[in-house]
Order: sequence, then structure tokens, then C-alpha cells
Amino acid sequence: MTLGPSFFPCGRLRTRPLLRRLLSELRPGGGPAPCRRLGAEGGTLQPVIGQDSIELLGHSYPRDDFTNITPKILAKVGFHLQNQPYHPLWLIKERIKAHFYSSYVGRWGNPLFSVHDNLSPVVTVEQNFDSLLIPPDHPCRKRGDNYYLNRTTMLRAHTSAHQRELVRSGLDAFLLAGDVYRRDEINASHYPVFHQMEGVRLFSDLQLFSRVRGGDELSLFERGGRRTGQKQESHSLEAVKLVEFDLKATLTRLVTHLFGPDVEVRWVDCCFPFTHPSFEMEVRFQGDWMEVLGCGVMEQELLLSAGAGNKLGWAFGLGLERLAMILYSIPDIRLFWSRDERFLKQFRVDDIQTPICFQPFSKYPPFHNDISFWLPDAADRFTENDFYDLVRSVGGDLVEKVSLVDDFTDPSCEHRMSGEGKRKLLSERRTGSRGIRIRSRGSFLRQLAAAAAAAVCLFVCQFISAQPSIEPHVGLQTLRDPAGRNDPVLLGSAAGSQNL
Repeated sequence: MTLGPSFFPCGRLRTRPLLRRLLSELRPGGGPAPCRRLGAEGGTLQPVIGQDSIELLGHSYPRDDFTNITPKILAKVGFHLQNQPYHPLWLIKERIKAHFYSSYVGRWGNPLFSVHDNLSPVVTVEQNFDSLLIPPDHPCRKRGDNYYLNRTTMLRAHTSAHQRELVRSGLDAFLLAGDVYRRDEINASHYPVFHQMEGVRLFSDLQLFSRVRGGDELSLFERGGRRTGQKQESHSLEAVKLVEFDLKATLTRLVTHLFGPDVEVRWVDCCFPFTHPSFEMEVRFQGDWMEVLGCGVMEQELLLSAGAGNKLGWAFGLGLERLAMILYSIPDIRLFWSRDERFLKQFRVDDIQTPICFQPFSKYPPFHNDISFWLPDAADRFTENDFYDLVRSVGGDLVEKVSLVDDFTDPSCEHRMSGEGKRKLLSERRTGSRGIRIRSRGSFLRQLAAAAAAAVCLFVCQFISAQPSIEPHVGLQTLRDPAGRNDPVLLGSAAGSQNL
């Protein structure tokens, strides 16, 4: 029997590694299965942004006017840094998991909390927002702050997008870890892809009141109640206080496990759409108070929609990068994506509880390039994150920081790109001072993309030269065409740069 291409469906091979191995051995020649775009790991299809659709994780999503995901971001999907052994994010996740496994066990000695760390980051807009009671006009839904595949599908902005489906499956206590995606500024503490871990625990009236004197006379709910700063309208005050106490005690034990027995903790009241009352936990670390997580009593409407309306629960969420940066003294969030052996080898330890202090790499002199441009009449459609995505798409992680240094009511603005060269910078004697002129008749974003590409290319050129260093300054300005046409002409000059 001849096994042809139709015998090897990509979807099945992708999700069934044992089947893939078996079929590769059966097929004459033992070569790879005839599936397209297999990744370097052999198990993940490479994402593709087509003209009309986006192919991601074995599925195709139609593009529309809301699509704003970039190839740079799409390439990050599927790495699962939190599951890569000896990665610092894996170490933090495993330390948290080990604490919950050892501290909270069921009646049969099994862990009370289940762990879910491999859920797809592609979710519906309804999952990401509506299931968490986030209003339709809430600012966090903005296209400028999220990565949309289309109007109905996106990359999750928080792991809470899976809360309802896990509660609906019958789980009362679980931990959830994964990568999340948000359009954000460019600096050492922000990155458009980061990792969260959250926990949820639900209580029946028996579980909550069984160890309370007179608990048989208490109730989870009350009729005709009203919402106050301390509770929701349907909850009894006694039940909420018990849930709140359990939540704070659980998290205090967690940070004591992570930071040591002498850690100082304080609670700050705050507001989240999916919990009430809500709190932020801060710990005192090296003399400063730092926020480490947010938490609260889950909104009862959320539990009702998940089929658990007869229970009360708490939820918390924390950033794995933030904890790792504090505990391991990692100064830049972009290092978590490094494959440099000098970084990775520092976290190969036999015991996940081993204290680690990151030893930084060699530093190089910083340099800055500036780009300025005016905005079109539809300036209200332009956000800072639009420009950040353009810079990131061209310069990648070579651009360490982008900051707004000037703006004007015309409207126009000027941004400064900063970085550190891996090699010596360009020689003014070699390149001289040359002008750059870019003309574009497309949309504003295409014009801005061209300008950003030119500026970032000049910026990147400094990473590939071996000449004595200088500190160039690039200014790109958008001016009206002298001929009187409405199409902008992008003009600029670069001292010590190459003529593109």
C-alpha cells in the first residue's frame, strides 16, 4: 500500500505526536510528512499572514478592518516560555505550583488545585471581555491596546479569558498560566508578550462555614441586599469576609514562600470589572513597595454564567515576568526571550528553590535616533501603540526604548529611539552626512511606516559596523509637497549614517 499526501492530514499530525512518529516510520523513505509550514520544532505550524486570512496554530482566521496583528507578534505565539525547563519563567511557575501542591491537598491526599498551562492564546472577544463582565465601552477593549485577528477573535489580553470555561467544566480550584498579548510602550519593563499566572477557588456553604462556630446558621447569600464597598448585592457580609480572609491568607503564604519569612505585605483597595471587593498586594522589597498581584472576590454574575451560581469564590492574577525580574534581579523584560547561552545557563539549577542573582552581560554605549512627523486630519484614529508596532516590526528588539520627546497641537509629534550597539558604531569619516528623501502617496500609516523603516534602518546600521563610534542623531520630518499636493513628503537627514 502506498501512503500518499492525503493520508497525512496536518491537523492530526500537529496534535498527535505519536501518530506523526508512527506514520513517518511507515512512509517509504521515512521522510517528513507532507505538511506545509512545519516549525523548527517539528510540532507547530508556522503562522502566516495572508492577504485575506491569517493561519495560526492550525486554524485560518479571515482578516477584516480590525486586524492589527504584526508578523513580529505572530512569531511569538507557541513558544510557551512558561513550559520550557530551566527558563526563569518556568522556575517561577514551578515554585508557585509546588507551593500550592504541598500546602493544599484534598481528603485523599491529592493536590486540591489543578494546573493548566497549555491553553491556546487565541480566544474570542466574548471570552476575553464579555465573559468577564467588561462593559462594551471599557477602554481596555480598544483596538490600540490589543492584538485582533479580526473583529471577533484576538490574542488573549489576560489568562482570565479562560476562567468561565474552566469553572463551567466543574473545577472548583485551579491555577492557570500562559502567554498574554497587549500593545504597549517600548522600554525595559514592558513587552507586548508577557506571561500571567492566576488562581481561582470556589466555596460551597458547607466548605466555607464548616469550621466556623455557628456556621450552620450562616448563608452565602442574602435577598434584597445592596452593593457596598465591602460586598456585592447578593452576598452576605459574613460569607464575603470569610472568602476575603481565605484569599489574603493564601496569598500571604505564597509571597512568604517566594520572598522569605521576613517579607512585609500590605493591601491596597482597587477596582476590577470581574471582582468586588478587589485588592492589590504590595510587598516591601529592597526598601520600596512594589505591586505583585491583583485579586478579589469573584463577581457572582460571572459564576452564574459558568453554572456555579450556588458558590462564592476568589481569584488572583500575577505577572511571571515581574516576579522573576524581582527575585532574580533581571533588569530588562526582553531578556526572557533571549536564546543566548550566557543568559540561559544561569538558570539551570538542580533545585527550583535555589536563589539566583542574574549576572548582566557587557554593556555598550547608548545612542539615540529621533523621528518626527505630523498627523493627518484623522489624527484621532492614530495611537502611540500604532507607532510602537511599526518600530518593533522593523527594528525588533534592537530598539530598547521609544519615548515621546515632543508634540504639537498641529498635530505632530517626535519620538526618540534608544539602544545599545552590539558592535562599534558608524564612522562619520566613512559615511559623512547625507540626506534622505522618501516620497509616499499611500495612506498615512504607509507613509509613517516608510519613515519609521528608514529611521530604524539607520538605527540598526550601527549594529553591523566595525568603525570607531560616534553618536548619530536622525531627524525625519514630514512636510507638505512643494508642488502643493496633499500627499506628504518625508524629509530627513542623518549625521553619520548610510544613504538608504
